[in-house]
Amino acid sequence: MFRKIVDFFVFSSLYIALCAVVMVWQTSKLLLGTGPSGRLIGFVFFSTICSYNFHWWLTPKSASPSRRVHWSNRHKILHFILYLVGLVGAGVYFLYLLHFLPALLFGVLLTFLYSAPKLPQRFFSQLQKIAVGKTLFLSFVWVYVTSVLPVIVADASWKMSFVLFAAGRFFLIYAICILFDYRDREDDRSQGIKSLITMLDERGIDLLFTVSIALFFVVSISLSFFHYNAFYIFLLLIPGIVTAALYREAKRNFSDDLYYIVLDGLMMFSGVLMLIFRI
Repeated sequence: MFRKIVDFFVFSSLYIALCAVVMVWQTSKLLLGTGPSGRLIGFVFFSTICSYNFHWWLTPKSASPSRRVHWSNRHKILHFILYLVGLVGAGVYFLYLLHFLPALLFGVLLTFLYSAPKLPQRFFSQLQKIAVGKTLFLSFVWVYVTSVLPVIVADASWKMSFVLFAAGRFFLIYAICILFDYRDREDDRSQGIKSLITMLDERGIDLLFTVSIALFFVVSISLSFFHYNAFYIFLLLIPGIVTAALYREAKRNFSDDLYYIVLDGLMMFSGVLMLIFRI
């Protein structure tokens, strides 16, 4: 029963939506000194539910089936229902944020384009052939929604420290996405989806991951020049330390728990630590 509850929470994308919400909260609290707009929280939560369930509803059978793939294949109707729920919820909160229409539409377009290659229409399926940078694209979408939108919705002016924070989050998410792409490379190859991970050899993948993690540390530590608290910077670094420590294990152990709970959870981990320590 516990396993079924966990699987539902994670595989229905409620967990990843929670990750997005915590990341938005962390951005607002750290960069702006206040909590985010409740309307933005609602929009991000339901948008994540919508986009991820849409993505999994369209996902075909896997060349390397996992527990999540089997779960998704058995629950296609649930994915579609959750997609509609997310669509309606996001639409309602979207109306409350119409003042920021261009910024929201840009985020919606980016999110749609990531899943668009899975649509059966020829125009969209052709995108698979040019999706070499899909991991970079996904990382950018996450950073835009969780690091840029909160600043835009708050009508705040951009500062160099904000850029560094967003860049640090990008390199952490990209490092995590490299591991997901590594695990899914056989599926990508079978579906004709090109990515850096399907094109690089093992040494190249290791180098790409190392560079991404190194840039994450450099950018995050650079926040110290803008008078951020040392303890706060330490909390930011912890997910990067854990991701680096898990790299070898994640390349051989493709467990759904490791990927969809631990690795996905690392994106919000420093935010959770902030909530615990009430910074």
